Amino acid sequence: MEKFIHELKKEFTKIKTIVNNPDEIYLISEENVFKLVEALKNKKFNLISMFAADNFDNSRGIDLFYVFDNEEYKEILIVKTHAKTSNISIFSLFPTAYLYEREIKDGFGVIFDSTCDTRRLFLHEIYPEKFHPLLKSFKNSKIPVKKKISESEEYVFREVKGEGIYQIPVGPVHAGIIAPGHFRFSVIGETIFNLEIRHFWKHRGVEKLSEGKTPEEGLLISESICGDESVANSLAYCNAIEKICKIRVPQRAVHLRVLFAEMERIYSLLGDLSGMIVDIAYPAGSSPFFIFREEIMRWNEAISKSRFYKGSLKIGGVSSDVSPIVLKELSDYLHKFTKEFTTNVNTILNSYFVSDRFETTGIVKKELIGPMNLSGPLARASGINNDVRVKHPYALYEKIVPSDRVMDKGDVLARFLIKADTIKDSARIIKEVINSIPSGNISSDYKITDGYSFSIVESSRGQNLHFVVIKNKKIDRYKIRTASFCNWYAIEPAVIGNIVPDFPLINKSMNLSYEGNDL
Repeated sequence: MEKFIHELKKEFTKIKTIVNNPDEIYLISEENVFKLVEALKNKKFNLISMFAADNFDNSRGIDLFYVFDNEEYKEILIVKTHAKTSNISIFSLFPTAYLYEREIKDGFGVIFDSTCDTRRLFLHEIYPEKFHPLLKSFKNSKIPVKKKISESEEYVFREVKGEGIYQIPVGPVHAGIIAPGHFRFSVIGETIFNLEIRHFWKHRGVEKLSEGKTPEEGLLISESICGDESVANSLAYCNAIEKICKIRVPQRAVHLRVLFAEMERIYSLLGDLSGMIVDIAYPAGSSPFFIFREEIMRWNEAISKSRFYKGSLKIGGVSSDVSPIVLKELSDYLHKFTKEFTTNVNTILNSYFVSDRFETTGIVKKELIGPMNLSGPLARASGINNDVRVKHPYALYEKIVPSDRVMDKGDVLARFLIKADTIKDSARIIKEVINSIPSGNISSDYKITDGYSFSIVESSRGQNLHFVVIKNKKIDRYKIRTASFCNWYAIEPAVIGNIVPDFPLINKSMNLSYEGNDL
């Protein structure tokens, strides 16, 4: 990376470089930002996040952050610039930028020129005009919402016109006990010609809520972002705080954190597999996977005192130890589990009606992975392995390397197979962790210091990114971007050409999080 930046500075002579941590490098630029971003794109950098911060680093006004990674480098690269009255959109370079730019506009009131979409994102029409909750000038309080919405203020969905085309609106209220989301289909007969999704029906204000909290209070918020990503998000948060405060986590705690993370991955993906089988009306086939999931969750409680690992991590380590006897019993169970799980997966795959529903359904094309910044099993099923544990290894993942298996068809069957393979690989990783876990302390003492840092982890759904700023020993800015923020939009092209009854199956095969998106 050092050589690349040296060459880059020959073209952009006014940029400044800050190496905040060994794995995050900042390029400070106040001019030619579009050309700088274009140069990064030409060097195969990919935009993985974009956000803003008010009064960052005690500077007046709003700063914009453009976050990039590149498969050739382990470091992430962040371009920081001061927001102007009008800012050039980078949508033409990175398509996902239109989501980030809408998010920044809602939160901070920053305007982007030449963007493709100026509609609101997380602030629905009921919120008042000129209301931008992430500005420091706004103090958390009751919001006077609009009582009526005029026709001109209504959210305008894309419309596909033609003889015989009609729309099917689904949600935001669903028949199941799930969070709200709206899906607007344009169809002829049962064939889907277009889908547009709209989320953020329950925007919770997590980032604003975090402001002014102590880092310990922020940890409680991080583990509550998404129910089945408690470890992933609290680990990302703790990693960021620990980098800021230069905290060395004891090796026993590092091992236990990886164990917890992989157990969480297993139970989450088991839910995905069982749900996919249920959605093709094969409850008998799904029953073993539900049973496996319940067994894993009972193990969760046995080793962490919580079925969902709430309260399991703490800044500097973990909250409680796991005895050698329990670890040995867990390892023995996983040996048995892997055999039984493999047998049940093969039974499912040998069912002709499963193949009939899974194969060629809901294809996500490989060429969409990079431009849409798709990650996790969704990307690996379409031929791209951008697993954070491999590309930006943290904790033990440089020593205990996850599987690099990918598939290239990108359909529901490929996602089923990748998730099944990931479950078995997580069981292998856990057994290796147990075999190598050292004795010793499970947490370190620490002192909170001011600073800022990024952290990226691999959740069961893919790439989760956290950015934390500490000022006066309190959280000043906490930006979260889970994998679901980007991955949700893969479902729009995936359903085109499929029939409406296959939508629930395609949706379940991705199993994206409403809560992890509606922050």
